[in-house]
Amino acid sequence: MKRVLFVCVENSCRSQMAEGFARRQASSQVEIYSAGSKPSGKVDPKAIEAMAEIGIDLSRHRSTGLDSLPQGKFDVIVTMGCGDACPNVPADRREEWELPDPKDLPLEEFREVRDEIGRRVQALLRKL
Repeated sequence: MKRVLFVCVENSCRSQMAEGFARRQASSQVEIYSAGSKPSGKVDPKAIEAMAEIGIDLSRHRSTGLDSLPQGKFDVIVTMGCGDACPNVPADRREEWELPDPKDLPLEEFREVRDEIGRRVQALLRKL
């Protein structure tokens, strides 16, 4: 079983959207997680709206921290803009996706970040 973790600062936008895409696209042989280095405690309403537009429901997701992750090593950790706060979680491979935090962007630009995350998740899963 492969394990993939997506991390951003608040676990409210980017990592949540990546988790949503990955859960829809990954095989049953891949465990998908997301977490925040400083979780906000809620999923951004714009993330829920933008993902609902493409048929992915984040309304039941929760913003969680690194302490909520299961123990053990991950196959891949993808970090998105957490800088010095990025986790030191054991992993075989790490990727940093330079993506703007969309939380304060207008919805149209938010959608552009969403779509880019979708493309990157798809490419990542093909490499597993």
